[in-house]
Amino acid sequence: MASLTDLALGLFTLYLVPRLPRDVDGARYWRAAFVWAAITALVGAVYHGFLVDLPRIGGITWAVMSTMVVVVMSFMLAASVIQVLGRSRAVVFWPLRLLGVIAYLVFAATGNSSITAIMMCESITMACVIGLWVWAWLRGHPAGRPMLVAIGVSIAAAMLRLIPGAAALVALDPDSAYHIGQIVGMVLLYRAVAQSGPPPEAVDGTGSGRASGPDEPSPTPADGRHRPARWIKVPQVRRHGS
Repeated sequence: MASLTDLALGLFTLYLVPRLPRDVDGARYWRAAFVWAAITALVGAVYHGFLVDLPRIGGITWAVMSTMVVVVMSFMLAASVIQVLGRSRAVVFWPLRLLGVIAYLVFAATGNSSITAIMMCESITMACVIGLWVWAWLRGHPAGRPMLVAIGVSIAAAMLRLIPGAAALVALDPDSAYHIGQIVGMVLLYRAVAQSGPPPEAVDGTGSGRASGPDEPSPTPADGRHRPARWIKVPQVRRHGS
C-alpha cells in the first residue's frame, strides 16, 4: 500500500507539472519543486515496494530520497521569496537555506536520515516560507491564504507519520496516510500557484482596478503581453502642479 500510494503521489504530481502557470514570478522554481517532488515519490514507490527489506541498498536509497525532499524545499523557498519579495531580495534567504541543507547532509551521511531529521533541519526553511506567505496574505496577495492552507495540509500529512497512532484514525499505515495527505497538499499547492496572478499593487503604484491617469504609463506593454509585477510596494513620487 505504501508503494502504491507513493506511486500515485508521484504520477499525480508529474501530471500537474505542465499545467502550472508560466506567467507568475518564480514559475520555473515552482515547476522544479513539483518535478523533484514527483521524482522523489516515484523513487519512494520503488523503495517501499522492492528495497525496504534490503538494509544496505534500502538505506542508501532512503538517504538519497530524503535529500531530494530537502531540494524540493529549496525550490519552494526560492519561488516564495521571488513571488513575495522580488528577485533582488532572494539572496538574503540563501544563507538560511544553506544551513538547513548542510545540517541534513550531515544527518544523511551519518545514517540518521528520517522524516524527523527532515523536520528538524527544514524548520528554518519552513518557517521562512510560512512567514513570507503570512506577510503576503496580510497584504492581500491572492495566493496568500491558499498557499497557507496547502502548507498546513502538507504539515498535517507529515504529522500522520510522526505521531504514533495518528494514521490509525484513517485506517491506514503511517506511510500510506502520509502519501495520500501529500496528494491533497500538492493539489492545493498547485491551485495556490495557479491563483497567484498579477498583484493588486503594481510597481508603478497603480492599484488593482484603478485606471491609469492620462499621463501615467499603461500597465500593459505595447506588445500586448502581460508582465506580472512584484509584491513590493514602491513609494510613489508626489507630483506638484505647475
